[in-house]
Order: sequence, then structure tokens, then C-alpha cells
Amino acid sequence: MSLKWTNSIANTNDIDPTFFNDYKTTVKTLPYEDLLTSYQPNVSYHYNPDASNYHYGVGHPMKPFRLKLTDHLIISYQLYKKMDCYLPRPATKEELLEFHDEDFINFLATITPENSNKYAQLLKKFNIGDDCPVFDGIYDYCKLYAGGSLDATRKLISGMSDIAINWSGGLHHGKKREPSGFCYVNDIVLSILNLLRYYPRVLYIDIDLHHGDGVQEAFYTTDRVMTCSFHKYDGMEFFPGTGNYDEVGIGRGKHYAINVPLRDGIDDDTYVKLFKSIIEPVISTFQPSVIVQQCGADSLGHDRLGRFNLNIKGHGECVKFVKSFGLPMLVVGGGGYTPKNVSRLWCYETSIMNDVQLDNKLPNNLPFRVFFNPDCTLHPNLDGKFENKNNKKYLDSIRIQILENLRFLNGAPSVRMDEIPPDLSKLTEEEEKAIHDLNEEMENEDDRYLKMQKDDIRMGELED
Repeated sequence: MSLKWTNSIANTNDIDPTFFNDYKTTVKTLPYEDLLTSYQPNVSYHYNPDASNYHYGVGHPMKPFRLKLTDHLIISYQLYKKMDCYLPRPATKEELLEFHDEDFINFLATITPENSNKYAQLLKKFNIGDDCPVFDGIYDYCKLYAGGSLDATRKLISGMSDIAINWSGGLHHGKKREPSGFCYVNDIVLSILNLLRYYPRVLYIDIDLHHGDGVQEAFYTTDRVMTCSFHKYDGMEFFPGTGNYDEVGIGRGKHYAINVPLRDGIDDDTYVKLFKSIIEPVISTFQPSVIVQQCGADSLGHDRLGRFNLNIKGHGECVKFVKSFGLPMLVVGGGGYTPKNVSRLWCYETSIMNDVQLDNKLPNNLPFRVFFNPDCTLHPNLDGKFENKNNKKYLDSIRIQILENLRFLNGAPSVRMDEIPPDLSKLTEEEEKAIHDLNEEMENEDDRYLKMQKDDIRMGELED
């Protein structure tokens, strides 16, 4: 169950003291411009603020705080006015068990920093270490981000949304029986399993810096899910060491795994051109019913763990291209270890989903605006840090290999829809209708009261 809420204008304590606007100007002037496009999807935004309050540990590159920065940007740009906004419930244990091993989930529910010394053997068994540490609230954190993605899939399946966004999701390395690469529960796999109940074919696209190995592994033997990952690959040195072009699937899933291994330093023009030249034939051949788009931000230039030279607009152009096909989309986050740039990117890609153009100057009423100094813009220059080692010959050879792989498919696979995965929502039709009616009632409530209520929540966050 998720409740719909109407967001409010962000706290205005951080307004630049040099200039002041009166109340009417502040409220009525929007920091974005509507773009007149033929496709006007209904977009939903799924965010539970509690997901941003967890901490992997001192020095760990994964910072859930980036979700709060993203939400503040979305509020300050008033993008909430363009979307249906939901507060998703945490995933249940039963929902997590639709993919993950019960021993692993029980371990996550039991382990804490205080009792971890008692479970030395289990820590080793479940791959707990520097990358995937034990921290306070680890199980609750997993349920929150997975719950957001599952809630988004339910809105797609019900037809309430054409595009559903959960930036807290996208943890693509998680395995069935263990965590990997900062990822514990794999919300993407759980979401795809739910989507397969209704949609015949699901296309998964991953533009994270790292290979989407956990999702590929989960669907490596099926023709109902095609995985397509663009990532850095250098053999076994760069994590996770998988994702070469010759990993194509096995059994019924043979040729339904697409991997685009890239070298250091790829730039916007090269990346976007290659992306479009591959994704267009992938979609026309596989003919997906729905797309899951992973938007890992560690492929941006100047990322703490990054090796590419992508700018925010280049990354966003790929997402915009996928959206242009007019198919239902689940949009999730992923990697990204420079929080101010992660939040910029995900705010920008939220605007793309909503067909608006944002002002490059960040809004004056943005909480933590000082965090974006010195330029305080949405599009800082992020390219040029690494030499581009992706020459034309190499990229042409990769593209040719992938297009040859697609030739083996002979069109979209037929699907027997009598074989349907179990319902992850665990809700009856009456319960779904009750939730829908409640959301409708909330829409008709006094707008001003709801905005003030939401603003109070935001002020509380600033006091943390």
C-alpha cells in the first residue's frame, strides 16, 4: 500500500539575501518550461524519505543521503506538480523471498553491528565485508528501497502510471543468496518478476558504470527478459569482472543478454551514438511490452569511482531516447558516488520524464544549496578527466558483434501467459480499489493544507 501526497514548495530559509521576491512571484513563477511533445505520459514518483537516513559507514562511497538531495531538487524545481507522488510501504519478507534465499533474508533481518561478532562464519558465507558492510537498520533499508520499486511496478500494471520512478532502487549487483557491490536485496529482479505477471516481455537497460551482473544472472536462461548493459569492462580487474560481449545467455535465454563493454574515458557524443545504434534494433527486434531503465550515475565524469567522461545531458539523452518509444517504463537509480552530481542527474532525468526544461541555475530556495557550490548549476562541466580509449574501430567491432547476436532472434519470442509468476502485491482487488479511492479523496482535500503538511516534513529533515 502506498499513499499519494501533494508536495509543497521547499523551505525558503536559504534564499539568496541579495534579491527577494514577493509571495505571489515566488509561488507562481515556475523554474521550468513545459515542452510541447506528442507523448505526454502519466508519471509517478515513489519516494520514502526514510530510505535516505541510513549510513554504510565512515569512508564508504555509497551515500543514501544522495536521495534526500535528489528529493530537495525535485521539490525546489516544483516537479512534484507534474507527477503523482507516492509514499511507498516497505517490502514484506514474503515479497523479498520471491527471489532471494530465505537463509539470506533471515540473516539480514538478524545481523546488527552489535551482534556481528557472533556470526563470523555467516559473515563470510554471505559475502559481508568492506563493500557490503553490516550497518544499523540494514534490513529496514533493504525493505524500503525494494518496496519503492515494487510499488512503482504496481502502478504500471494497474495503468495508473505510464512511467514510474524510484531513485532509491536500481541495486543491480544483488544476488539470490548474497549481497554484492554495495547491493543487498535486488529490487530490479523483484520488480521484473512482478512485471512478468502482466507483461509478456521485459527489456532491462543498464547505463551504470558497472555491469548489471545480478539482473543478468537472474534472467540468463529465459527469453521473456532481455538484459542490455553498457559498462566499463577490462577483463577481471574492474568490478564485477563480467559483462563481455560474448556473454549472451544460455538455453532459452541464449542471445537475450546484450553486453556493451567499454573502455575508460568515453564521452557524450561517442556514448550516445553507440547507445542509440544498439537500443533501436534491440527494441524493434525484441518488441518489449515494458522497459526497466537503470540510471546509475557513476557513469558520469568526475564520479568518485568513475572512469567515464559523461555529462548530465549526455546521460539524460540516453534515457530520453528510451522514453521516445512510448512504452511503459520503470525508472530506477543505481550507482553514483559523488552525491551532488547524482542528485543533479536524477532531478534532470525526472524532468525528462515529465517533458519539461529546467533552469540551469539551481533554485534559490533549495535546501543545502551551498552543497552545490561554487557554480550552483544543474549542468556543471564533467568531461575531460580521462583519455577516451574507445576508438572507432573498437566501438564498431562491438556494435557489429551485438547486431549479429540480434540476428539469431528472428523477431520477438512468443509467450505463454498462463505461466505467471506469483502476485508480489499480495493485495485483493477490493484492497487495491480501497487504496485508489483513498488517493482520490486525498486529491480532493484542501491543497493548501497538504502543502503545508509536506513543508513541515521537509523542515524536519533540515533539522537532522
